[in-house]
Amino acid sequence: MTLRLTVEEHAALRQRAEKDGASMQETARRAIRQYLELEDHRASVLSSASRVMSAHADALTRLGE
Repeated sequence: MTLRLTVEEHAALRQRAEKDGASMQETARRAIRQYLELEDHRASVLSSASRVMSAHADALTRLGE
C-alpha cells in the first residue's frame, strides 16, 4: 500500500513522529489503529443506544412529556 499525503500532512506527520520519538510509519499506523478502534466503539455505542431506546420506548416517551 502506498499512502500519498499532502505536503502539509507529511510535515505534520513528521513533526508528530519526532515529538513522539517514533517513526513516521509507526505514528501513521498508531493513528489508523486509534481511528478504527474509535469507529468500532462508536458503532457499538449507537447499537446499544438503539436497543435501549427500543426496549424502553414507552418510558422515554413518558419522560419526554
